[in-house]
Amino acid sequence: MPLQPGRYLTFHLGLSNYGVPLRDVREVVRLCPITAVPNMPLHIRGVINLRGAVLPVFDLRAKFDMVTVDYDDRSCIVVFDIGGKPGHTGVIGAIVDGVDDVVVLGAAQLAAAPDFSGAVEGEYLLGVGTTAERVFALLNMKNILVAEGSLVMPSLTLTAASSGSESV
Repeated sequence: MPLQPGRYLTFHLGLSNYGVPLRDVREVVRLCPITAVPNMPLHIRGVINLRGAVLPVFDLRAKFDMVTVDYDDRSCIVVFDIGGKPGHTGVIGAIVDGVDDVVVLGAAQLAAAPDFSGAVEGEYLLGVGTTAERVFALLNMKNILVAEGSLVMPSLTLTAASSGSESV
């Protein structure tokens, strides 16, 4: 996926700033109770009921092997639409420490991903974006989400009667 000027959703994990193309973001939701799923990798936190749909959720901090911290009132779930196969949903949520802004980055504010000589998963990084205040690692969420096996789940719809609770 080539790096293109446009709008990017920015968020942070600790003191690190990240951005993703806004076109890949479906919505941002408050952190809510997550139901754990057995035998999943540690970064997969489980599933939530988002308005009647089952949404798998992972912790981006854990995926990046960052120090674990307690979630707070700024922590939220960024819902991504990465496209799915027929009969599956390509929608998945990522827990981040906080969403910061939507920024418009022009061509002069974008740079190719630096060469880390294989030390960093290069396919995770689209490039780097800069503003007067910050530098953002621009992430390729589709590659992050499907790395180490597919996280795509079958499309499921819950009803209030079958789930025992109201939609989130």
